[in-house]
Amino acid sequence: MQYNPGWNNSSVNLLHVRAVGPSDTLHYIWSSIGAPTVLLVATASRSSTLCVNWTQLLSPTPAGAIWIDPPSSVVYSTAVVFTKVFEYSEAKTLEELFYPTYDLSDFSWDSVNHTLNHTALTAEFTGIPATDPSGSFSNGSLAFRVTAYEASGRDGPLPSLLHTANSSKVEFVLAGVAPRGNSSRFVLELATVEETGVVQKLRSTRSIDDEYTPTIFEMLSLVAKSQNDSSTLSFLQWKATAYGSQTPGREDSIQCRSRGLQAANWTLPMSGIVHAYFGEGVGSTYTVSAINISFGGEDGKVYQEKRYLSWSALLGFGQPPKDTFSPLVISIMAVALGTPMVMLLVGSCVVLFAQRKRYSEYEPIN
Repeated sequence: MQYNPGWNNSSVNLLHVRAVGPSDTLHYIWSSIGAPTVLLVATASRSSTLCVNWTQLLSPTPAGAIWIDPPSSVVYSTAVVFTKVFEYSEAKTLEELFYPTYDLSDFSWDSVNHTLNHTALTAEFTGIPATDPSGSFSNGSLAFRVTAYEASGRDGPLPSLLHTANSSKVEFVLAGVAPRGNSSRFVLELATVEETGVVQKLRSTRSIDDEYTPTIFEMLSLVAKSQNDSSTLSFLQWKATAYGSQTPGREDSIQCRSRGLQAANWTLPMSGIVHAYFGEGVGSTYTVSAINISFGGEDGKVYQEKRYLSWSALLGFGQPPKDTFSPLVISIMAVALGTPMVMLLVGSCVVLFAQRKRYSEYEPIN
Protein backbone atom coordinates (compact mmCIF):
# COMPACT_ATOMS: atom_id res chain seq x y z
CA MET A 1 0.00 0.00 0.00
CA GLN A 2 1.44 3.38 -1.05
CA TYR A 3 0.12 6.80 -0.08
CA ASN A 4 0.60 9.58 -2.65
CA PRO A 5 3.54 7.82 -4.42
CA GLY A 6 6.04 10.44 -5.62
CA TRP A 7 4.30 13.31 -3.79
CA ASN A 8 5.07 14.63 -0.30
CA ASN A 9 1.97 16.83 0.13
CA SER A 10 -0.95 15.37 2.11
CA SER A 11 -3.51 17.96 0.97
CA VAL A 12 -4.85 15.39 -1.54
CA ASN A 13 -5.37 11.65 -1.24
CA LEU A 14 -4.25 8.88 -3.59
CA LEU A 15 -3.83 5.37 -2.22
CA HIS A 16 -2.24 2.69 -4.40
CA VAL A 17 -2.80 -0.96 -3.46
CA ARG A 18 -0.64 -3.35 -5.49
CA ALA A 19 -1.21 -7.13 -5.42
CA VAL A 20 1.41 -9.28 -7.19
CA GLY A 21 0.56 -12.79 -8.39
CA PRO A 22 2.63 -15.54 -10.07
CA SER A 23 2.39 -13.90 -13.50
CA ASP A 24 0.27 -10.77 -13.08
CA THR A 25 -0.38 -7.70 -10.97
CA LEU A 26 -3.64 -6.14 -9.76
CA HIS A 27 -3.70 -2.39 -9.10
CA TYR A 28 -6.31 -0.61 -6.97
CA ILE A 29 -5.98 3.20 -7.02
CA TRP A 30 -8.26 4.94 -4.50
CA SER A 31 -8.57 8.70 -4.51
CA SER A 32 -10.66 11.59 -3.19
CA ILE A 33 -9.41 14.05 -5.81
CA GLY A 34 -12.86 15.13 -6.94
CA ALA A 35 -15.52 12.48 -6.30
CA PRO A 36 -14.25 9.44 -4.32
CA THR A 37 -13.10 6.88 -6.87
CA VAL A 38 -11.37 3.53 -7.18
CA LEU A 39 -9.54 2.66 -10.39
CA LEU A 40 -9.00 -1.08 -11.00
CA VAL A 41 -6.29 -2.20 -13.44
CA ALA A 42 -5.21 -5.79 -14.16
CA THR A 43 -1.88 -6.39 -15.89
CA ALA A 44 -0.11 -9.45 -17.29
CA SER A 45 3.22 -8.53 -15.71
CA ARG A 46 4.62 -9.01 -12.21
CA SER A 47 6.65 -5.82 -12.52
CA SER A 48 4.02 -3.35 -13.75
CA THR A 49 4.08 -0.06 -11.85
CA LEU A 50 1.83 2.97 -11.35
CA CYS A 51 3.09 6.26 -12.76
CA VAL A 52 1.66 9.65 -11.74
CA ASN A 53 2.40 13.09 -13.15
CA TRP A 54 1.28 15.09 -10.12
CA THR A 55 1.55 18.51 -11.70
CA GLN A 56 -0.76 17.45 -14.51
CA LEU A 57 -3.06 15.45 -12.23
CA LEU A 58 -3.80 18.52 -10.10
CA SER A 59 -4.22 20.79 -13.13
CA PRO A 60 -7.58 21.61 -14.81
CA THR A 61 -6.65 19.16 -17.64
CA PRO A 62 -5.53 15.93 -15.93
CA ALA A 63 -5.92 13.64 -18.98
CA GLY A 64 -2.90 11.37 -19.29
CA ALA A 65 -1.54 12.09 -15.79
CA ILE A 66 -1.94 8.46 -14.62
CA TRP A 67 -0.70 5.39 -16.50
CA ILE A 68 0.64 1.90 -15.93
CA ASP A 69 4.16 1.05 -17.07
CA PRO A 70 4.56 -0.82 -19.33
CA PRO A 71 1.27 0.18 -21.02
CA SER A 72 1.26 -3.02 -23.10
CA SER A 73 0.87 -5.11 -19.92
CA VAL A 74 -2.64 -3.77 -19.18
CA VAL A 75 -5.31 -6.37 -19.95
CA TYR A 76 -8.34 -4.71 -18.31
CA SER A 77 -9.25 -1.51 -16.49
CA THR A 78 -12.40 -0.08 -14.94
CA ALA A 79 -13.44 2.49 -12.34
CA VAL A 80 -16.14 2.91 -9.69
CA VAL A 81 -17.07 6.50 -8.77
CA PHE A 82 -19.12 7.35 -5.67
CA THR A 83 -20.89 10.42 -6.94
CA LYS A 84 -23.72 11.65 -4.67
CA VAL A 85 -25.73 11.02 -1.52
CA PHE A 86 -29.43 11.83 -1.64
CA GLU A 87 -31.64 12.38 1.41
CA TYR A 88 -35.42 12.20 1.21
CA SER A 89 -38.52 11.53 3.28
CA GLU A 90 -42.06 10.55 2.41
CA ALA A 91 -44.84 13.06 2.99
CA LYS A 92 -48.33 12.06 4.14
CA THR A 93 -49.38 12.00 0.49
CA LEU A 94 -46.74 9.27 -0.10
CA GLU A 95 -44.75 11.67 -2.24
CA GLU A 96 -40.98 11.70 -1.82
CA LEU A 97 -39.56 14.97 -0.52
CA PHE A 98 -35.92 15.37 -1.54
CA TYR A 99 -33.52 17.65 0.30
CA PRO A 100 -30.52 19.36 -1.37
CA THR A 101 -28.12 16.70 -2.68
CA TYR A 102 -24.72 16.01 -1.14
CA ASP A 103 -22.33 16.09 -4.11
CA LEU A 104 -19.28 14.10 -2.99
CA SER A 105 -17.01 15.91 -5.44
CA ASP A 106 -17.58 19.06 -3.33
CA PHE A 107 -16.50 17.46 -0.05
CA SER A 108 -13.40 18.30 1.95
CA TRP A 109 -11.42 15.13 2.80
CA ASP A 110 -9.03 14.43 5.68
CA SER A 111 -5.59 13.00 5.02
CA VAL A 112 -5.74 9.23 4.58
CA ASN A 113 -2.16 8.99 5.84
CA HIS A 114 -3.43 9.31 9.43
CA THR A 115 -5.59 6.18 9.10
CA LEU A 116 -3.34 4.03 6.92
CA ASN A 117 -2.59 0.65 8.55
CA HIS A 118 0.00 -1.36 6.61
CA THR A 119 -0.46 -4.40 8.85
CA ALA A 120 -4.26 -4.66 8.64
CA LEU A 121 -4.20 -3.29 5.05
CA THR A 122 -6.87 -0.71 5.85
CA ALA A 123 -7.39 3.02 5.28
CA GLU A 124 -10.22 5.52 5.67
CA PHE A 125 -11.34 8.47 3.54
CA THR A 126 -13.31 10.81 5.83
CA GLY A 127 -14.98 13.98 4.60
CA ILE A 128 -17.53 16.70 5.21
CA PRO A 129 -19.21 19.12 2.77
CA ALA A 130 -17.13 22.18 1.86
CA THR A 131 -20.26 24.21 2.64
CA ASP A 132 -22.91 22.99 5.08
CA PRO A 133 -25.81 25.49 5.30
CA SER A 134 -28.05 23.10 7.24
CA GLY A 135 -25.35 22.23 9.80
CA SER A 136 -26.08 18.51 9.39
CA PHE A 137 -22.37 17.65 9.45
CA SER A 138 -21.50 19.82 12.46
CA ASN A 139 -21.06 16.68 14.60
CA GLY A 140 -20.82 14.07 11.87
CA SER A 141 -18.93 12.83 8.84
CA LEU A 142 -19.12 10.61 5.79
CA ALA A 143 -16.43 7.97 5.21
CA PHE A 144 -15.27 5.26 2.85
CA ARG A 145 -13.26 2.57 4.65
CA VAL A 146 -10.99 0.50 2.43
CA THR A 147 -9.68 -3.01 3.17
CA ALA A 148 -7.32 -5.10 1.02
CA TYR A 149 -6.88 -8.88 1.39
CA GLU A 150 -3.85 -11.14 1.13
CA ALA A 151 -5.80 -14.41 1.04
CA SER A 152 -9.27 -15.90 0.82
CA GLY A 153 -11.50 -15.80 3.88
CA ARG A 154 -14.60 -14.30 5.46
CA ASP A 155 -15.03 -11.03 7.32
CA GLY A 156 -15.88 -11.32 10.99
CA PRO A 157 -18.28 -8.36 11.40
CA LEU A 158 -21.67 -8.47 9.70
CA PRO A 159 -22.48 -8.85 6.84
CA SER A 160 -19.51 -11.31 6.91
CA LEU A 161 -18.71 -11.09 3.20
CA LEU A 162 -16.76 -13.94 1.64
CA HIS A 163 -13.64 -12.61 -0.10
CA THR A 164 -10.61 -13.71 -2.13
CA ALA A 165 -7.12 -12.28 -2.61
CA ASN A 166 -8.38 -10.80 -5.91
CA SER A 167 -10.83 -8.51 -4.12
CA SER A 168 -11.01 -5.54 -1.74
CA LYS A 169 -13.76 -4.19 0.50
CA VAL A 170 -15.21 -0.70 0.70
CA GLU A 171 -17.48 0.35 3.57
CA PHE A 172 -19.71 3.42 3.24
CA VAL A 173 -20.32 5.03 6.66
CA LEU A 174 -22.53 7.91 7.80
CA ALA A 175 -21.78 8.72 11.43
CA GLY A 176 -23.37 11.50 13.49
CA VAL A 177 -24.88 13.27 10.48
CA ALA A 178 -28.11 15.01 11.53
CA PRO A 179 -31.05 14.08 9.28
CA ARG A 180 -32.98 16.96 7.76
CA GLY A 181 -36.35 15.25 8.14
CA ASN A 182 -38.27 13.26 10.76
CA SER A 183 -38.06 10.05 8.72
CA SER A 184 -35.10 10.63 6.42
CA ARG A 185 -33.74 7.92 4.19
CA PHE A 186 -30.45 7.99 2.33
CA VAL A 187 -29.45 6.93 -1.17
CA LEU A 188 -25.88 6.39 -2.39
CA GLU A 189 -25.33 6.93 -6.11
CA LEU A 190 -22.37 5.26 -7.78
CA ALA A 191 -21.20 5.08 -11.38
CA THR A 192 -18.97 2.66 -13.27
CA VAL A 193 -16.67 3.40 -16.22
CA GLU A 194 -16.06 0.56 -18.68
CA GLU A 195 -14.13 0.09 -21.90
CA THR A 196 -15.89 -0.44 -25.22
CA GLY A 197 -17.21 -4.01 -25.55
CA VAL A 198 -17.85 -4.43 -21.82
CA VAL A 199 -21.38 -4.34 -20.39
CA GLN A 200 -22.62 -4.12 -16.81
CA LYS A 201 -25.27 -6.51 -15.48
CA LEU A 202 -27.05 -6.49 -12.12
CA ARG A 203 -27.65 -9.94 -10.63
CA SER A 204 -29.64 -11.05 -7.60
CA THR A 205 -29.01 -14.41 -5.94
CA ARG A 206 -31.17 -15.83 -3.16
CA SER A 207 -30.31 -18.62 -0.75
CA ILE A 208 -32.03 -20.35 2.17
CA ASP A 209 -28.71 -20.28 4.07
CA ASP A 210 -28.42 -17.17 6.25
CA GLU A 211 -25.94 -18.56 8.79
CA TYR A 212 -23.33 -15.83 8.26
CA THR A 213 -25.79 -12.94 7.73
CA PRO A 214 -28.92 -13.74 9.77
CA THR A 215 -32.31 -12.95 8.18
CA ILE A 216 -30.65 -11.78 4.92
CA PHE A 217 -31.22 -14.17 2.03
CA GLU A 218 -30.27 -12.00 -0.95
CA MET A 219 -26.87 -11.22 -2.49
CA LEU A 220 -26.52 -8.64 -5.27
CA SER A 221 -23.69 -8.37 -7.78
CA LEU A 222 -22.89 -5.75 -10.39
CA VAL A 223 -20.71 -7.65 -12.88
CA ALA A 224 -18.81 -6.42 -15.94
CA LYS A 225 -18.96 -8.91 -18.79
CA SER A 226 -17.14 -8.98 -22.10
CA GLN A 227 -19.49 -9.02 -25.09
CA ASN A 228 -17.03 -11.11 -27.11
CA ASP A 229 -16.64 -14.18 -24.91
CA SER A 230 -19.13 -13.45 -22.08
CA SER A 231 -16.37 -13.77 -19.48
CA THR A 232 -16.76 -11.86 -16.20
CA LEU A 233 -14.04 -9.23 -15.83
CA SER A 234 -14.86 -7.45 -12.57
CA PHE A 235 -17.59 -7.19 -9.95
CA LEU A 236 -19.12 -5.17 -7.15
CA GLN A 237 -20.94 -7.42 -4.67
CA TRP A 238 -23.02 -6.71 -1.56
CA LYS A 239 -25.65 -8.18 0.73
CA ALA A 240 -29.11 -6.62 0.70
CA THR A 241 -28.60 -4.98 4.09
CA ALA A 242 -26.90 -2.13 5.91
CA TYR A 243 -26.38 -1.73 9.65
CA GLY A 244 -27.06 0.97 12.23
CA SER A 245 -24.29 0.20 14.73
CA GLN A 246 -20.49 0.16 14.89
CA THR A 247 -20.74 -3.36 16.33
CA PRO A 248 -23.66 -4.64 14.25
CA GLY A 249 -26.01 -7.37 15.30
CA ARG A 250 -29.09 -8.81 13.64
CA GLU A 251 -31.31 -6.24 15.37
CA ASP A 252 -29.30 -3.38 13.79
CA SER A 253 -30.14 -4.38 10.21
CA ILE A 254 -31.32 -1.61 7.88
CA GLN A 255 -33.19 -2.45 4.69
CA CYS A 256 -31.11 -1.97 1.54
CA ARG A 257 -32.55 -1.74 -1.97
CA SER A 258 -30.99 -1.29 -5.40
CA ARG A 259 -32.75 1.03 -7.81
CA GLY A 260 -32.07 -0.27 -11.31
CA LEU A 261 -28.87 -0.11 -13.28
CA GLN A 262 -29.04 2.34 -16.17
CA ALA A 263 -26.81 3.98 -18.73
CA ALA A 264 -25.74 7.37 -17.43
CA ASN A 265 -26.81 10.09 -19.85
CA TRP A 266 -25.51 12.79 -17.52
CA THR A 267 -22.04 14.19 -17.21
CA LEU A 268 -19.85 12.21 -14.83
CA PRO A 269 -19.00 14.38 -11.81
CA MET A 270 -15.43 15.56 -11.65
CA SER A 271 -13.16 12.65 -10.72
CA GLY A 272 -9.49 13.45 -11.07
CA ILE A 273 -8.13 9.95 -11.54
CA VAL A 274 -10.88 8.83 -13.98
CA HIS A 275 -10.08 11.65 -16.39
CA ALA A 276 -6.36 11.27 -15.67
CA TYR A 277 -6.38 7.59 -16.68
CA PHE A 278 -9.17 7.26 -19.27
CA GLY A 279 -8.68 10.71 -20.82
CA GLU A 280 -11.41 12.86 -22.31
CA GLY A 281 -13.24 9.89 -23.85
CA VAL A 282 -15.30 9.16 -20.75
CA GLY A 283 -18.93 9.04 -21.85
CA SER A 284 -18.10 8.50 -25.54
CA THR A 285 -15.24 6.02 -25.99
CA TYR A 286 -15.95 4.59 -22.54
CA THR A 287 -19.42 3.79 -21.23
CA VAL A 288 -20.79 5.07 -17.93
CA SER A 289 -23.48 3.22 -15.98
CA ALA A 290 -25.11 4.29 -12.73
CA ILE A 291 -27.03 2.66 -9.90
CA ASN A 292 -28.70 3.99 -6.73
CA ILE A 293 -28.57 2.05 -3.47
CA SER A 294 -31.10 3.16 -0.86
CA PHE A 295 -31.11 2.57 2.89
CA GLY A 296 -34.03 2.72 5.29
CA GLY A 297 -36.89 0.69 6.70
CA GLU A 298 -40.54 1.12 5.95
CA ASP A 299 -40.83 4.00 8.43
CA GLY A 300 -37.35 5.40 7.79
CA LYS A 301 -36.69 5.79 11.52
CA VAL A 302 -33.86 3.27 11.96
CA TYR A 303 -31.15 5.88 11.35
CA GLN A 304 -32.83 8.37 13.69
CA GLU A 305 -32.08 6.31 16.80
CA LYS A 306 -28.30 5.88 16.58
CA ARG A 307 -27.38 8.20 13.70
CA TYR A 308 -25.12 5.58 12.25
CA LEU A 309 -25.25 3.82 8.89
CA SER A 310 -22.78 1.29 7.50
CA TRP A 311 -22.94 -0.50 4.13
CA SER A 312 -20.23 -2.87 2.90
CA ALA A 313 -19.42 -4.03 -0.63
CA LEU A 314 -16.75 -6.23 -2.18
CA LEU A 315 -15.07 -5.30 -5.44
CA GLY A 316 -12.46 -7.11 -7.48
CA PHE A 317 -11.49 -8.98 -10.62
CA GLY A 318 -13.01 -12.10 -12.17
CA GLN A 319 -16.04 -13.95 -10.83
CA PRO A 320 -17.55 -12.75 -7.54
CA PRO A 321 -17.19 -15.22 -4.65
CA LYS A 322 -20.08 -17.64 -4.26
CA ASP A 323 -21.35 -18.79 -0.90
CA THR A 324 -22.00 -22.53 -0.58
CA PHE A 325 -24.00 -24.36 2.06
CA SER A 326 -21.99 -24.53 5.26
CA PRO A 327 -21.36 -27.90 7.03
CA LEU A 328 -23.79 -26.85 9.77
CA VAL A 329 -26.64 -26.20 7.31
CA ILE A 330 -25.84 -29.41 5.39
CA SER A 331 -26.01 -31.38 8.67
CA ILE A 332 -29.34 -29.80 9.64
CA MET A 333 -30.79 -30.53 6.18
CA ALA A 334 -29.49 -34.11 6.31
CA VAL A 335 -31.15 -34.68 9.69
CA ALA A 336 -34.38 -32.91 8.67
CA LEU A 337 -34.73 -34.84 5.42
CA GLY A 338 -33.01 -38.07 6.43
CA THR A 339 -34.93 -38.79 9.63
CA PRO A 340 -38.38 -39.14 7.93
CA MET A 341 -36.84 -41.35 5.24
CA VAL A 342 -35.24 -43.63 7.84
CA MET A 343 -38.50 -43.81 9.80
CA LEU A 344 -40.44 -44.63 6.62
CA LEU A 345 -37.96 -47.34 5.68
CA VAL A 346 -37.95 -48.91 9.15
CA GLY A 347 -41.75 -48.73 9.35
CA SER A 348 -42.13 -50.45 5.97
CA CYS A 349 -39.80 -53.24 7.05
CA VAL A 350 -41.70 -53.74 10.30
CA VAL A 351 -45.06 -53.91 8.47
CA LEU A 352 -43.76 -56.43 5.91
CA PHE A 353 -42.19 -58.58 8.61
CA ALA A 354 -45.37 -58.52 10.68
CA GLN A 355 -47.50 -59.52 7.67
CA ARG A 356 -45.22 -62.44 6.76
CA LYS A 357 -45.16 -63.70 10.33
CA ARG A 358 -48.98 -63.52 10.70
CA TYR A 359 -49.82 -65.40 7.48
CA SER A 360 -47.23 -68.09 8.18
CA GLU A 361 -49.31 -69.38 11.18
CA TYR A 362 -52.17 -70.65 8.94
CA GLU A 363 -52.47 -73.70 6.67
CA PRO A 364 -53.76 -73.27 3.12
CA ILE A 365 -57.49 -73.93 2.73
CA ASN A 366 -58.74 -76.28 -0.01
